[in-house]
Amino acid sequence: MSSLSARLLISVSVLLMFFFGVTIVVLDTAFRSAGEQAQQDILDGHLMALLAAAEPGEQGALEMPLDLHEPRFGNIDSGLYAELRDDQGAVVWRSRSALGFDMPEGRQPRSGVRLFLDESVGDGTPLLTLTLAVQWEFPDGELRPFVFKVAESLDSFNAQIAQFRRQLFGWFGAVALIMLLSISMLLRSLLRPLRRIENEIVAIEEGRRQSLSGEFPTELTGVARNMNLLINSERARSDRYRVTLGNLAHSLKTPLAAMRALLNQGKADDFADRFNEQIDRMDEIVRYQLRKPATSRADKFALTLVPVRHETERLIDGLKKVYHDKDPTIEADIADEMHFRGDSGDFLEIAGNLLDNACKWCKQRVRITIRPAAGAAKGGGMILVVADDGPGIPADAADALLQRGTRLDESTPGYGIGLAVVKELAESYGGQLHIGRADIGGAEISVTIPSP
Repeated sequence: MSSLSARLLISVSVLLMFFFGVTIVVLDTAFRSAGEQAQQDILDGHLMALLAAAEPGEQGALEMPLDLHEPRFGNIDSGLYAELRDDQGAVVWRSRSALGFDMPEGRQPRSGVRLFLDESVGDGTPLLTLTLAVQWEFPDGELRPFVFKVAESLDSFNAQIAQFRRQLFGWFGAVALIMLLSISMLLRSLLRPLRRIENEIVAIEEGRRQSLSGEFPTELTGVARNMNLLINSERARSDRYRVTLGNLAHSLKTPLAAMRALLNQGKADDFADRFNEQIDRMDEIVRYQLRKPATSRADKFALTLVPVRHETERLIDGLKKVYHDKDPTIEADIADEMHFRGDSGDFLEIAGNLLDNACKWCKQRVRITIRPAAGAAKGGGMILVVADDGPGIPADAADALLQRGTRLDESTPGYGIGLAVVKELAESYGGQLHIGRADIGGAEISVTIPSP
């Protein structure tokens, strides 16, 4: 029973059967009670007619006319019977309809009390009887007891009850069938949004959609919204890991080049120490890049102060090994006791990418300047500026270079993601990146990170 429609339809069917069953019982009971009351009223009317027709006769007896007002009393086996008995139980008078019919005596009521009973004759025919005992006063003033009794066959009444029940079951069965068909069609219409969600999810899995549409009933709006959030979260997670792998490959480029340069220079006395230094830096880069996708930007509040001068000198030393053939002059102008509040890997990403680009494109001279941001206390914001004396960056190409994979010169080795990485990191700290023209002739890239 995995279908929601089937479950709802079966549940509604059970409820309909229960309520219709109760309704049928109530209606049948009410109809039968009303019919029995009507039968009793009819018998009471016949009894009153007999009392009105009776006349005192000779020798202290009551006499009944040959023809009564109710013609059924004069038709044999008409189903309506009457008799009159004296105080000894002897039959004084019996209607023509009761010829050959033994009316049951039943219980005798007290004088003046009407007694209704459900009785039957020898062949099993059911009867409704009404018995009334009276004290009849004769002209001489003497009171004598008599018992009037009328009876009517219940065959016709029971046949009406049976016919009513058949009609009741028929009509309620038809109504139940129509209601189930209507509910089935209604459920099909009501559950259409669920089927649409299912189809849209399949389309997302097949790549034909990016997210669920927002045109759903109020009850499903939250489900669709949360599903879209989950889809976007998973897509963003996948993008973060893809970006991280790209960043990792880009970050490892510099220490790998430095190691290649050391190998080309030959094994000097301090070769092992310098080589191990680059290996340690690669290990730090790998751990930083793999940790970054799972790190929330809210964790910046718990980060430590990064010594800017020390980390920058490490970067410059490594780049000099990478670009030993070019042997650029790298000038560092860093404020005393300058610190960056954030992740050390983020700072190395920002400064390392900008210095690497500057060394790659410069003619001979590279300059890095790091100053506290305006109004920043110790360990607050910073302004980092890297300039070179190379060809510079055209103004119309500045925005394009901030996109991943964009490079001005395809013949120059690289991945084209350095500036994009710097821009993303700066924005994650609430900062911004600006590309301009340096006073020494080449490009000048400044990164401003405000105080936390």
